[in-house]
Amino acid sequence: MRQDIGFRSNGRHLLGHLYLPDEHTVGERLPAVVVVGPASGTKGQVPAVYAERLSALGYAALAFDHTGYGESEGYPRSDEDPFAKIEDVKNAVTFLTSRAEVDAARIAAVGVCAGGGYVPAAAVADRRIKAVATASGLPDLRATVLAAGDWRAIMGAAQGARESYRATGRPVHVPFLEDGPLDPWRENGKKFYLTDRNQDPNWRNETLLWSYDKMVQFSALDTIELLAPTPLLLIAGTAAETLAQSEAAHAKAHEPKELFLIEGGTHFDLYDRPEYVGPAIARIDAFLKQHLS
Repeated sequence: MRQDIGFRSNGRHLLGHLYLPDEHTVGERLPAVVVVGPASGTKGQVPAVYAERLSALGYAALAFDHTGYGESEGYPRSDEDPFAKIEDVKNAVTFLTSRAEVDAARIAAVGVCAGGGYVPAAAVADRRIKAVATASGLPDLRATVLAAGDWRAIMGAAQGARESYRATGRPVHVPFLEDGPLDPWRENGKKFYLTDRNQDPNWRNETLLWSYDKMVQFSALDTIELLAPTPLLLIAGTAAETLAQSEAAHAKAHEPKELFLIEGGTHFDLYDRPEYVGPAIARIDAFLKQHLS
């Protein structure tokens, strides 16, 4: 059962979907999960995949469009601002605590790809989040930007875009996924975002150019050792292009923590492929049942 919902974050109205078990009875208070998706993502993509499956297992699961994405307010659009997204996660938790269907003492967060960085970073400060799980996590955006090429040139372009916006009032965007040959990871990304695997028509193939000077400042690895005693589950495929990032997060975090590997899975397999999402959801369910007691 899916409900359309909305809540405020940093003065903006965000829209989302609250998924409830079909057999939920009035007055029953459920464990709840905030689901946070990849960079550029919208609620009808990966968050919907995970939220629907978790609700079928008895959770109230929230998927929402971040500030400046999908159906939510925010301008300029498509601003991949890690710090604003972390605040959105905290405000999503506040929304859940207000719901009669939710047990406010049993709220967790699940993050996929970049969401796997935003969620643990949010949970370091927001102790209402009692457990954190990630899948195909990309927690170190700083390393990702630095690996993309001449990062100083990227920063120069970002500052130029800020000045252009001041002069013209028009934000400058670059494609999230460009045409032409890319590295294998981004080529696999195109097979998700630019095909019918992408189920949300509100998604845009764009990133605000000066988002990059925010992303280069963010790595969840800076604070993940502060997450404990909140339990942490990191899930990755053994063939994932981003496996090293999950391993790095696991190495830096303190107990309780777990790195769970799914044989043969690539980064994007854990977005929507049933044969990989299924084992991920099963492990998340067991993890949450253990820690949301």
